[in-house]
Amino acid sequence: MKASIITIGDEILIGQIVDTNSVSIARHLNGIGIVVREKISIGDDRQQIIDTVDRARENNQVTIITGGLGPTKDDITKKTLAELFHSEMRYDETVAAHVEKMLTARGIEFNDLNRSQALVPEACTVLFNAYGTAPGMWFECDGHVVVSLPGVPYEMEHLMQDEVIPRLKAHFALRQIVHRTMITAGLAESMLAKRIESWENALPPYLKLAYLPNPGAVRLRLSAYEVEGESVAREIDRQFEALRELIPEYIVGFETASVEELVHETLTRRGQSLATAESCTGGVIASRFTAQPGASAYFRCGVVAYSNESKADVLGVHAADIARYGAVSEQVARQMAEGARRIAHADFAVATTGIAGPTGGSPEKPVGTVWIAVATPDRTIAECRQCGADRGQIISRASAFAIGMLKDELNAE
Repeated sequence: MKASIITIGDEILIGQIVDTNSVSIARHLNGIGIVVREKISIGDDRQQIIDTVDRARENNQVTIITGGLGPTKDDITKKTLAELFHSEMRYDETVAAHVEKMLTARGIEFNDLNRSQALVPEACTVLFNAYGTAPGMWFECDGHVVVSLPGVPYEMEHLMQDEVIPRLKAHFALRQIVHRTMITAGLAESMLAKRIESWENALPPYLKLAYLPNPGAVRLRLSAYEVEGESVAREIDRQFEALRELIPEYIVGFETASVEELVHETLTRRGQSLATAESCTGGVIASRFTAQPGASAYFRCGVVAYSNESKADVLGVHAADIARYGAVSEQVARQMAEGARRIAHADFAVATTGIAGPTGGSPEKPVGTVWIAVATPDRTIAECRQCGADRGQIISRASAFAIGMLKDELNAE
């Protein structure tokens, strides 16, 4: 079973808003066994809507549309779909009463524009929108289903969950789509691929492997489409267990697991504590830990020592070493970590100092150079990493590398 997702709105095409609706819709559809074949964003243009929906109907059984259902003249989706399905408009009293009640509660006049929200194509089944004024619409034609939903994300989400998904499950005989993702950390994508090449080559042909890299981790997703779900899920579990035997030290967990969650669990279980000292990462490492419920059991404090003076005054870094080696150096990173561990009375501390750019680099220390240190009860280690050229990328990568180093030191305990 194949589907197309169409998002409508000039605001998407000019970059004024980010399309999050298609992400949510795809997740819902995959969850019931419908394969999303394409996602398309188009403008508020009558002919483009007609052409795009017609093409989607030729190649898919389901088309989900969002956007363009407001009461103003630039919202043309409803009228265009009525034209496409050769349908007259009718006034839906249930929708009208709901819109009037909602607007009255907000102190908004129920005028002709708002009243037009109750006009719907006769050819559609109205999907009641309890959270907004624009109803959803369900069309059927020659075995194909076209659904039009509001563009407001939370309205769309409720309609997908409460109306669209139950109707699709009842309308079609659906097989399952199975996805399972293993999270790895510590091996770059190319190195990981080489390490597990024999395992990948031996996978059953109906299982598809995808490498999904992000800073500090590579996700491995096994997918099977339109299958008998239970037996395939067991086979995916068996394959991942075999992979665990190949790279046990690089496995973080499954689905949304993260390295910081692994550190969080380890420190909590052992009753050990952590502090951070950050310069170029600006508190990102601390925030990744403190965002997790229960972090107060182990997280002592985080210091953002951005200036040389704060590195010296707060963390005890020797001013002479800053002058001699520079703030971005192994010596300073080590002293930052040791200083954070000392002032927080923590078992472990992690520190970063680097050049996040876009200025401040030199031939010896280009933008993206970051020194990372981890202080433990037994030793302090430091590594220099090149974290890219974009400021956001540098901060993200340096934070991930630092948490990865901390994880390795915890595992070595």
